[in-house]
Amino acid sequence: MSQPEIKQDFMYQLLREGKIEAFNQSKNDGESFDLRGCDLRGLDLRGLDADGIDFSGCYFRQADLRGIDFSKANLEGASINGAKISGCYFPKNIPADELALSLTHGTRIRVSAPQAGP
Repeated sequence: MSQPEIKQDFMYQLLREGKIEAFNQSKNDGESFDLRGCDLRGLDLRGLDADGIDFSGCYFRQADLRGIDFSKANLEGASINGAKISGCYFPKNIPADELALSLTHGTRIRVSAPQAGP
């Protein structure tokens, strides 16, 4: 995995500027964006509509993620070291110990393979 990027993408810049409502509206209006591998360290992202977003490889170090529903987002390879995660809802394919390791040690999140049916 490469280092996190600070991209010039319009949607990414909205997040960096703290314009969460504008990001959500643009996302709902169909604006395209690519947040894979982005540097989101230290940002206040509360209120973000994370539904369907690919955050693979992103750095969320010390970010304020409180209350975000990541259940339908891709967090593979992301790091949440020191982030505020109270009230977050994470995907079912990420074990709690993976989240704990990433939160306390900065490891990149590994996702579990889907379970086969009976």
